[in-house]
Amino acid sequence: MTVLVTDAGFAPAAPVDAVSLADIATHRGVLDLAHTDDPVAVEPFLAALMLIRVGFPAFNDGRGFTIARRLRLAGYTGELRALGPVIADQYAMARRLGFDAVEIPDVLAARQPEAQWRARSDWREHDYQARLRT
Repeated sequence: MTVLVTDAGFAPAAPVDAVSLADIATHRGVLDLAHTDDPVAVEPFLAALMLIRVGFPAFNDGRGFTIARRLRLAGYTGELRALGPVIADQYAMARRLGFDAVEIPDVLAARQPEAQWRARSDWREHDYQARLRT
């Protein structure tokens, strides 16, 4: 089981029928990208996708953040979800780079309870780069 983390807190993650990049031609609107997949290969399909989950193999592997940013810059407007052991300290960065939610394993949710994630849900408040641009 997994837990879905949003700015509102924890919720159970519903089962998803997703395809991998190799099977994107048969997609049903939901795609699972690995941290090693090239987001350029997804661009022709972006308009038809409702949800893209980007896999994180470990909290210290940040390639998924780059994929999220590249998908948003390519024009993807659907739901974008980080999938895997992203930690609460990374939540604000995940949101700033374009993720709508983070889907974490139950074990991680038990180790880092909802209060730790909600403490970072004000990700817009502490965005120093946005303050520099104004």
